[in-house]
Amino acid sequence: MIFSIYKCYLSAKIEGKDPHVGDENAERGNWSRKRDYILSMIGYAVGLGNIWRFPYLAYKNGGGAFLIPYFTMLVVAGIPLFFLESAFGQFCSQGPINVWRAVPLLQGETILNSDVKALMLKCYLLFLNRMMYLNKTRLGHVVVKAPSLSPLCVSPMEVVYFTATFPYLVILILLIRGVTLEGAKDGIEFYIGTQSNLTKLTEAQVWKDAATQTFYSLSIGWGGLMTLASYNNFHNNVFKDSFVVTLTNAGTSVLAGFAIFSILGHMAHVYKMPVGEVVKEGFGLAFIAYPGALSKLPISPLWSILFFFMLLTVGLDSQFAGIEVLTTCLLDAFPKTFKTKRALLTITTGSILYLLGLPCVTRAGIYWVTLIDQFVASWVLLFLVLLEIIGVSYIYGGNRFIKDIEMMLGNKSSMFWLWWRACWFFISPCIILVILGWSMATFVPPTYEKVEYPDWGLALGWCMVTFVLIWIPVIAVYQLIKVKGNPWKRLKSLCSPSEDWHPYLDLHRGQRYSQERCHRKKNHKNLLEVDINVVSSSWL
Repeated sequence: MIFSIYKCYLSAKIEGKDPHVGDENAERGNWSRKRDYILSMIGYAVGLGNIWRFPYLAYKNGGGAFLIPYFTMLVVAGIPLFFLESAFGQFCSQGPINVWRAVPLLQGETILNSDVKALMLKCYLLFLNRMMYLNKTRLGHVVVKAPSLSPLCVSPMEVVYFTATFPYLVILILLIRGVTLEGAKDGIEFYIGTQSNLTKLTEAQVWKDAATQTFYSLSIGWGGLMTLASYNNFHNNVFKDSFVVTLTNAGTSVLAGFAIFSILGHMAHVYKMPVGEVVKEGFGLAFIAYPGALSKLPISPLWSILFFFMLLTVGLDSQFAGIEVLTTCLLDAFPKTFKTKRALLTITTGSILYLLGLPCVTRAGIYWVTLIDQFVASWVLLFLVLLEIIGVSYIYGGNRFIKDIEMMLGNKSSMFWLWWRACWFFISPCIILVILGWSMATFVPPTYEKVEYPDWGLALGWCMVTFVLIWIPVIAVYQLIKVKGNPWKRLKSLCSPSEDWHPYLDLHRGQRYSQERCHRKKNHKNLLEVDINVVSSSWL
């Protein structure tokens, strides 16, 4: 795939064609069409978590009762933070490594984003490996090969058009087939029907699962949203795009649940056993229970091919965007070094991730992935999102950020911003803080298939959390040491946007940022005498 894309790129260069000709940002490039961006965002957000993680969490946390905290988190945290991240990246047309020029004190968040993304990409290697293995074992001697792309000149967007839309076709086919089977009603009732357990809403774990699933499935806090949005045109309506992607993602999770549990209900009917004994924990739902159900259907090879190929496409989609996050960070950090070597950089990044992911495809791989999922995809993700919203709303300034958005979208009424101000300043950070504290107070060590982790295994999980989070204070201390002055003045300077924080192109900076740039240049010799008060700046 990568070599095919690189071949196309070289062909264009040989023919004298610049891949970025006609772009608003000719130096960095833009999306060719609006649908390219929307499909890429949907492909990035809709992943394996929608297929196996959401249905199991719904089953585990009270069935239909889980939809209450899930959609609550979507409204008060998911959509507002998705909008915030997308607008942040689009405004400066930069990836995660440069977007924190807005708050230099938090530039360690970039490394945190990269660490989390690298760890989760390792998990995807296990998923893809198991998919290929199970596909082969379920189908016996039927071998399904991905179509070769080497003879063709296939653009990345042509790949995304397929990988972003094909899963919906398969889900729809499986859903139609599932609801026509005997016993499907039992599975659906187990999923979100009369067997819902509302008493689960009093447990902290349920709300933590709802919050982390919202952030996990929307890919909030991983840097990917900023990266993909940074290639938008400056005046793109990122507000409308945020609703389209987030609601599509939530709908996909619910739809996938119906497709999966309708067939599991049929399996329970065939074996004359409760649905609760058919459903397996987490990963087993996608790789054991559901494939087992498909094998009992007429023309089982067809359904197995469709299902595993669907999992493969959603996994690859997330892999594409995940690697794009890491390469964009490096390209933005070292543009002169890597600008002409993007394909080589992509191949190198993918190769390193492959080597790092090898432990996840050993016999102990599922235990590694469970550990990463329980610690990195929950604790770290919640902390990362909390730090991000505090940085933008309270340090950079929520109202200043709203003015930045209005430079892209045009002026809006105060009533329009009322809900977003409430979420960014109060509702979202408070909810995340409560869930983080509540879940830590009621922490239960993770297990896999009733196997408890030894003390050293739990210590390893907390070490992963520490390793990822340690970069925030390390980079902050390094930045404080670099500047001069007393500690208070150093802190104030690092809580103010750097000189390089502004829209990428001059024509978009307007008088507002031009004046601020002049003000910064005028005071460059006395950088520490910054006029911005750290606390009050968020309300100016």
